[in-house]
Amino acid sequence: MKRLFQFSLFLLGILLLSGCGSGVKQEQIRIPIAVATPERPAGQSDVIGLVTEPLEVVRVGFIGLGMRGPGAVSRFTHIPGVEIKALCDLHEDRVEKSQERLEKAGFPRATSYSGSEYAWKEMCEREDIDLIYICTDWKRHAEMILYALNNNKHVACEVPAAMTMEEIWDIINTAERTRKHCMMLENCVYDFFELTTLNMAQQGVFGEILHVEGAYIHDLRDFWDAYEGNWRLEWNRKHRGDVYATHGMGPACQLLDIHRGDKMNYLVSMDTKAVGSPEYIREKTGEVVTDFRNGDHTLTLIRTEKGKTIQIQHNVTSPRPYSRMYQLTGTKGFANKYPIQGYALDASQMDSDVALNHENLNAHRFVPEEVKAALMDKYKHPIHRELEETAKKVGGHGGMDFIMDYRLVYCLQNGLPLDMDVYDLAEWSCLAPLTALSLENNSAPVEIPDFTRGSWNKIKGYRHAFATP
Repeated sequence: MKRLFQFSLFLLGILLLSGCGSGVKQEQIRIPIAVATPERPAGQSDVIGLVTEPLEVVRVGFIGLGMRGPGAVSRFTHIPGVEIKALCDLHEDRVEKSQERLEKAGFPRATSYSGSEYAWKEMCEREDIDLIYICTDWKRHAEMILYALNNNKHVACEVPAAMTMEEIWDIINTAERTRKHCMMLENCVYDFFELTTLNMAQQGVFGEILHVEGAYIHDLRDFWDAYEGNWRLEWNRKHRGDVYATHGMGPACQLLDIHRGDKMNYLVSMDTKAVGSPEYIREKTGEVVTDFRNGDHTLTLIRTEKGKTIQIQHNVTSPRPYSRMYQLTGTKGFANKYPIQGYALDASQMDSDVALNHENLNAHRFVPEEVKAALMDKYKHPIHRELEETAKKVGGHGGMDFIMDYRLVYCLQNGLPLDMDVYDLAEWSCLAPLTALSLENNSAPVEIPDFTRGSWNKIKGYRHAFATP
């Protein structure tokens, strides 16, 4: 009898492990953690492909003149049809330094706002500003975006634009209600290799894109002190997950037409323990840190509705060369940016004008440098053909920052959809809260909401808008 009882327990264990006998199917065990999608407020609709009244002159106010803001002010002085109306920072000396930049460029001085935590609100309330450009720490981004939108302003905000799901949905709902543009300033989508490769992908050079990779791998130990009040290191200390995913996400999502024919369905995240940052703090201050939340390396995998995959990595504490990964795998080709830029193509994709008499091209290795150069020239994006020379002179991460700002102003002036919309903002920012949710549940799959609430397939394929063919 005892043996029969033990055998019965053994069988029951097998049934439970297999999902049988308990009414639980194997598919149910793998269901992602649900993430709520709130109902769209009554009377609102999506802002897919939003266009607004053209602005002959774009009047701009800048908030935040610490690390990123002054460069943006200078870049805007090189864009035709811009008036810089106001400059705001908590510190008066920073505002004055940006005023000097304006004067040096031959621009009139703007109205100064400083000395108060909320001086930026007064600036947003002005009626002679069309665009609020936010370059503060990311702790304040959502609050500033919402206030600017509610004061009838278009908004461009540094990355990441939101850090919680509540902030993300508040921004979406407000942008839909006000019908104002709300764009995240993701500069990496305009880098030269990325934009050329995107053009190649859109023209079918790589066949069907199946897998893309992106990352933010940047040893910040030499930079932590530059963040006022140590806010960025403190954020990493208190938060687990990929808190800075947008540089990898932006180019990856454009390659896969996310919310323009495909959507992200769920993610799984995994991280290492925290070693490098606690050690940095101990060496700098003597404090022994036992509560550091952000792992040295965080890895996230995402699956889309159409069966594509995305891999995103985050590491800001290891002695590694800078890398944003940027890699794609297609049915007919492969592209890679870090550490070596290169393309590998199926022989059927190599037309005679690009092959340049190379007889041994194959997909097992990168094409020779002269073939890569020919490909990049042939598929140079129209945006680069127009702006590359000026962008490299003006600067900003090699010119991609200027292209980002120029395109923003160009689309506003011509009444075109912006290159990045509020749903891009949501999709690229949501990894911060959703990867943390996965990690806190033993790397469980987590649902990624459809931030368009049903409109993800309305537009077929990501494309930049132009005023003329």
